Amino acid sequence: MHILVVALHRPDKPTGVCRHAANLARCLADTDKVTQITLVTGSWQQHYFKTAFLLNSAKIKVLGIEINNTSISRNFWFLFGLPNLVAQLQPDLVHLSFPLPFIRSRFSCPVVATIHDLYPCKFPENFGYKQAFFNRLFLQQCVRSSDALTCVSQTTLDDLEAYFPEVRSKRDRVKVIYNIVDFEQIEPKIPHVLEDIAERPFILCVGQHRKNKNLDLSIGAYALLRHENRLDLSIRLIIVGSLGPETENLSQSIEQLSLGDSVLMLSAINDSELCWLYQNCKLFVAPSSLEGFCIPLVEALYFSSKVVCSDIPIFREIGSSSCIYFDLKGDPIDNLAQSITTALTADIPNQNECCSRFAKPEIATQYLNFYVESI
Repeated sequence: MHILVVALHRPDKPTGVCRHAANLARCLADTDKVTQITLVTGSWQQHYFKTAFLLNSAKIKVLGIEINNTSISRNFWFLFGLPNLVAQLQPDLVHLSFPLPFIRSRFSCPVVATIHDLYPCKFPENFGYKQAFFNRLFLQQCVRSSDALTCVSQTTLDDLEAYFPEVRSKRDRVKVIYNIVDFEQIEPKIPHVLEDIAERPFILCVGQHRKNKNLDLSIGAYALLRHENRLDLSIRLIIVGSLGPETENLSQSIEQLSLGDSVLMLSAINDSELCWLYQNCKLFVAPSSLEGFCIPLVEALYFSSKVVCSDIPIFREIGSSSCIYFDLKGDPIDNLAQSITTALTADIPNQNECCSRFAKPEIATQYLNFYVESI
């Protein structure tokens, strides 16, 4: 079976969608039924797909498309260039790693799409309202045109059915398949910027600089704990994630709170460096108000990190009893600060059962069965 995975996307640094596409390719490549995977990226993405995600299977070919990285160019290519590529390569199935506009009649093989979240409908401020309008339009078109859909969580499926009730009538072609976590072949490596201070303890956050991630809460709680002498001043806060609409606000908060020497923002790190951060952090914090899944949370649990996260449905679905939860209502900064204090002195719960749901062999089997049963 030849699967063409479409991952051509705007970011020029790794994001959750990119990681989903890379992990999908890796788990499918490990199966006997899949003989070839063509992973389609933009030319600006090729380098980090090849270096950050360890795509070393001979079955995986990363194909970089030479177009301008603009919204018009990307969407034009989805509508016209992608079907031409499919006609040329003749894959057995096309898997869209995120919702994008396409014309179903131009494809001779089945098209499956992954739905990560309903941000364009539930949280338009993540994009700006103009961009959110087009994202909603593309999401609607993709949901209604795809032969089958996978949702990364039950929470996402519930939201999908709320905004697109017609999905309920074709539930045999809609399935929850979790994202995978796979660091088996990754050798941990200290990020270059930390080499001189590797012994200094730190709290870790991982997420794009977007409103729903609430990274400002982590900064605020960290500042409060230091101000009230409830946190060892040697402990740093490290925020890993690609730049976004909230980058300027986060930088201003760090400056206003005089935390420039204690809060470090990193981006474009590879899996080896991320692995080291998870293994060595004193605590992982996920303060989001809305998520479709949250790969970093599962990755932190995979490495048996202590975890504090906001009390939202998707985190309960993923983390179960393996996390310490804080309330976003009331005073969320104080709530988070108290949970951090509790977590730093707590024992790490058994997380093996939690993480087994996201294992590569299990997810690969689910995808292959879904492809066969629903197409």
